[in-house]
Amino acid sequence: MKTTRLIASLLFVVPWALASAQEVARTPLPGTHPLIGVWRIDLPDMKCFEEYDVRADGTKHSQSGKERNESEFTISLAPSPKGFYKWVDKITKNNGQPDCSGHNTKVGHVALTYIRLHPNGQWLLLCEAEDMNSCFAEFYRKPQ
Repeated sequence: MKTTRLIASLLFVVPWALASAQEVARTPLPGTHPLIGVWRIDLPDMKCFEEYDVRADGTKHSQSGKERNESEFTISLAPSPKGFYKWVDKITKNNGQPDCSGHNTKVGHVALTYIRLHPNGQWLLLCEAEDMNSCFAEFYRKPQ
């Protein structure tokens, strides 16, 4: 199995399984929060990409393959002492189309992940825990 396909599988399956029972209280972020913006991962082996548009109002619009989602989230205002932001994200709308891996994320699905932001603010790692060994996807910030 190629690395990109493995990353894509983990990207779409692992985080969603970790937090399916959690509730999310939408949390607006200050306009200066470093995670606000459009983040993208390219999956060339799958001829696909995934994008997250993280908004200051506590919502996210995302696309992966033909799938389009909207969600509400809570993201820490500052990184933890270990350097990670905690992100809890709940899908509120979905167009019912397949994502890059052929799956569809159900409305109501909750994901718990941790984000490690590169010091330059242009890259982030998506992780299962506050541990660099648990990171499974690297996104870059799209220019605005």
